[in-house]
Amino acid sequence: MKKSLSRRDFFRIAGFIVGSMVFSCSSGKSAKAQSASAPVPIKVYSAEKGGYVMSETVTKTNEEWKKLLTPEQYHIMREKGTERAYSGQYASYHEHGIYRCAACGLDLFRSEDKYESGTGWPSFTAPIAPENIITRPDNSFFTHRTEVLCRRCNSHLGHVFNDGPKPTGLRYCMNSAALQFVATKK
Repeated sequence: MKKSLSRRDFFRIAGFIVGSMVFSCSSGKSAKAQSASAPVPIKVYSAEKGGYVMSETVTKTNEEWKKLLTPEQYHIMREKGTERAYSGQYASYHEHGIYRCAACGLDLFRSEDKYESGTGWPSFTAPIAPENIITRPDNSFFTHRTEVLCRRCNSHLGHVFNDGPKPTGLRYCMNSAALQFVATKK
């Protein structure tokens, strides 16, 4: 007679399998190999310059990221964690300016594109430029989402959903800890 798995055992095994797949299959390279790659030239938008500029990808070891980021930022940006809803400093922030990547300083979002989504995380209708972010499927936790990463340093920022307001219909739901706000004049 076969013995069925308890719900607790099922989720423990499923979590281990999903975690192993994310770790080993995220890009086909180990974390050490990813951090050892040479910088690659990329074209990104700069709010300060008012146009596109050439930059380079940022690669660091896990130890270097741990020295640069707070423990919360490291967990969110390098381990794909999330902050609790309504706990981040930018969830209800309404100043005029630019939201940058907290890890490398790349311009990501404008305050003009921020709106109150009611989710408890800072939400935007669009990035400052499509070239400044990367999106990819995220099927972790038995859901289908689209992950948003910084184009320059490959840090996890949050997710994008198809339930936002017009004109884009998108909701870029970001973690406050992954962002750095810089005020600008109107």
